[in-house]
Amino acid sequence: MANLKEVRNRIASVSSTQQITKAMKMVSAAKLKRATNAIVQLRPYANKLKDILSNLSASLEASHSPFIQEREPKRVLIVAVTSNRGLAGAFNMNVIKATNQLISEKYAAQYREGNVSLVAIGKKAQDFYEKRKYQVIGNNNELYSALTFENASVIAESIMKGFVDGDYDRVEVVYNHFRNAAMQFVFTEQLLPVSRPEPTAEDKTSKVDYILEPSREEIVDQLIPKSIKIQLYKAILDSHASEHGARMTAMDKATDNAGELLKALKLSYNQARQAAITTELSEIVSGAAALTQG
Repeated sequence: MANLKEVRNRIASVSSTQQITKAMKMVSAAKLKRATNAIVQLRPYANKLKDILSNLSASLEASHSPFIQEREPKRVLIVAVTSNRGLAGAFNMNVIKATNQLISEKYAAQYREGNVSLVAIGKKAQDFYEKRKYQVIGNNNELYSALTFENASVIAESIMKGFVDGDYDRVEVVYNHFRNAAMQFVFTEQLLPVSRPEPTAEDKTSKVDYILEPSREEIVDQLIPKSIKIQLYKAILDSHASEHGARMTAMDKATDNAGELLKALKLSYNQARQAAITTELSEIVSGAAALTQG
């Protein structure tokens, strides 16, 4: 009977876990809707702003804006965007792996010289790199408590200032790009210096002729900082939506796995109970036969 009690306890434990994972799936589904709306609304604006900026800045001298000046990447800053919580499958670890790969393959020399710094957005990346003694700048774990453009701009302005002051020669962002609830892809993008596409024959024929007021230079001076802030904000919103999608998918699978485990446990419980009943019946029959013979 002790075996039956053990199985009953496991059934109760798995049932409780299944209720928790089901509730977490529903919560993530509700949050995913809001996060998806936010990134879907921002993407067209961010992409169009990037196109306009590329069109306007393509003909500018690199010396005109400090944000488009290409320098030898002696000092590198990597922005790793994760979440504050786990239980989202491989969501956080994928970003950490991509960041480690970026450092080991592209910036190995800079890392050996101690010239690779990190800005972690999310507690998971913060804890991972602080424990391994990386140069982690600041603490941005509270950003997700109030995820707004203004709060994300504070981080972007700090990064932009470091780039202008020469603290970093290149800034790259590693984050999960949201495709749908079941699919997230890790992207690595260069945030600074702002990339200027090389003009091609096709670009010249399809180039949009904007009417500029007051001047191309003044407009670009305003657009470049705004575009940098928008691109970082978009990466954070992408990651935020991906987090809830990954957690919803992980909790859905966990709920299904708990259901399968419950079936196996209940089958095991029924088999053990039938075996116990059969044993008791055999003992009763054996006892009755012994009394009859006596």
